[in-house]
Amino acid sequence: MAQTNVLVVEDESIVSKDIQHSLKKLGYNVVGAANNGEAAVSLALEHQPDIILMDIMLKGEMNGIEAAEAIRKETNIPVIFLTAYADESTLAKAKVTQPYGYIIKPFKEIDIHTSIEMALYKHKKESEVLKERDLLYSLVENMEASGGARDIMFVKSNSRLVKLKTSDIYFIEALKDYVVINTLNTRYTVHSTMKDIEAKLPEADFIRVHRSFIVRLDKIVAIEQPNLILENDKKVIPIGGSYKDDLARRLNLV
Repeated sequence: MAQTNVLVVEDESIVSKDIQHSLKKLGYNVVGAANNGEAAVSLALEHQPDIILMDIMLKGEMNGIEAAEAIRKETNIPVIFLTAYADESTLAKAKVTQPYGYIIKPFKEIDIHTSIEMALYKHKKESEVLKERDLLYSLVENMEASGGARDIMFVKSNSRLVKLKTSDIYFIEALKDYVVINTLNTRYTVHSTMKDIEAKLPEADFIRVHRSFIVRLDKIVAIEQPNLILENDKKVIPIGGSYKDDLARRLNLV
């Protein structure tokens, strides 16, 4: 397994060397050390470390918070702040740079190890979410370019993105902060709202029949007031009072 590359930014020479020594003992690779903000930015861009340990109160024109902000604008490297000043004012300024943690001086090796590993794990998971989001955007853009975006959805199932044809959907049900997309044999639970899901579905094929249910029109086989019956005995769906008139129009009742 590749070593984790760490950049140390600390203006006190003795403290910096102590941190570097601890990092090496813990199995990390120190790619560089800076004693001011400008050097920190330069080394971060040059070495692209896996993580940066950044003292907040650096001497010179650029403090640690400003250096972290400059690095964040150019890279996605996670930063952990080192500080002996944990007052609210300092923390409020530091939070703007979205750090991955704080280590309060004086600290032990276990503090460094724990903070780094938690930060790396958090950063990895966030990167996975961003990649997944970008993939979804790319898929949607490609489908829109081919004119088929409204006929296909991608849903997350068991850490995978699964392509789902909207023609296979029977109904969607609201469940607190989630919605459940139901096909003939499968259920997909998605963190979304009915409003958002409804906006993504082909309007000509789906209808909201209850505040908690959206159904596909061609799956309806009968109406037994106050319910809808879906084909294959899939589900009895209640019809909400405020949705009856729209449903009647869409079904061409005579």
